[in-house]
Amino acid sequence: MCGFKFSGGSILVIIKTWSSEETGGLGTTLGGLLQAGDVITLNGELGAGKTCFATGVARGLDIIDRVTSPTFTLINEYDGRLPLYHLDVYRLTGPEELEDLGFEEYFYGSGVTMVEWAEQVKQYLPAERLDIFIEKQRGNDDLRILRIVPQGTRYNKLVEEFMQHVCAGH
Repeated sequence: MCGFKFSGGSILVIIKTWSSEETGGLGTTLGGLLQAGDVITLNGELGAGKTCFATGVARGLDIIDRVTSPTFTLINEYDGRLPLYHLDVYRLTGPEELEDLGFEEYFYGSGVTMVEWAEQVKQYLPAERLDIFIEKQRGNDDLRILRIVPQGTRYNKLVEEFMQHVCAGH
């Protein structure tokens, strides 16, 4: 489970989880390492575990509110050690609708921004961010494969620190 893969000078981490608790636990570990201004994208099919992972991130940010997918509200805001801005852009009819939401305030603000279905608004995302792809395995409802791809120096360091915690079992 522990280790890095290097692809063309870039870091790629692949982690398997065997339960929603493990998936959420990875989110909690990551949330504890996040800083103001961090942007995390969550990508995967319906039911892949994006909201489960997001719930863990919220726990890692000391958020006590119940985290729900903002599919119908588009943005949920939570207060914790840092504010968490949880965007779900699944229902947008076009990426330009993100402009109507005032996305710059979230992407470049004082909190952590997490975007579900981020591939739909890729052209608006900051160049430096942490992309997480969650894949549900056919034939095993519990198994998830997470591909973690840092974009930029800050996120390379974040992933290295994250993996130190994961490999140490924290």
